[in-house]
Amino acid sequence: MAATHAVLCRARWEGTPGWLVLPEPPGPSPATQLVERALSQARLLSKDTFPAALSLATGSWRLDVHTLRAVAERMAAHGVNLAGLAGEDPRTRTAAAALGLPTTAPLAASLQAATPAAEQGVTVHQGTLRAGDHLEAAGSLLVLGDVNPGARVSAGGDVRVWGRLRGTAHAGCQGDRSARIVALQLRPLQLRIADAVARGPEDQPPPGLAEQAVLENGVIQLQPADPVWPIGG
Repeated sequence: MAATHAVLCRARWEGTPGWLVLPEPPGPSPATQLVERALSQARLLSKDTFPAALSLATGSWRLDVHTLRAVAERMAAHGVNLAGLAGEDPRTRTAAAALGLPTTAPLAASLQAATPAAEQGVTVHQGTLRAGDHLEAAGSLLVLGDVNPGARVSAGGDVRVWGRLRGTAHAGCQGDRSARIVALQLRPLQLRIADAVARGPEDQPPPGLAEQAVLENGVIQLQPADPVWPIGG
């Protein structure tokens, strides 16, 4: 089961727009509803200054002019300007251009193109990881999808899963004890942060609340999580 939430990604540099990323593959929820939910949750839980502008990463979503205008209106109601669009579907990019929005390549390519190789700190993976898959990143890792039982993810920095984490996750695999593991549904088989190891919780996750695992006094603890992804951090 793929992610069913949009994710808000903060800008790497001050003064540049961040990203609002629709889930892949497109699901039954309208894009306007996903955008409204993501912005409402981010504003409720985030302690940081809310971004003034965001670009929309649509992936394979096919959105027309009417829908994109409605998305822009939802964003404007939260005080956020729709700054541009990155997407795979040519009709969506055409609709964005008709509204005067700049368009660009899909999100992962845009992040990599905008970041010098020596400074790239975030690996973005779109899609579900299944049993036997192992995804590793030198910096932080953002998975837009589920991590199923039998799949493994590891990163030198944070591991963030915009979906259900039910496999094995290792954050700070090179020794970073400040790294964290964040997921919309944090129920993995095993958690590791640096050299600390813990089993995943067995109780049901709280509905509608992202969670994070952090290392405190050498012990992995679960806490409510801010749903905002800081691209530069």
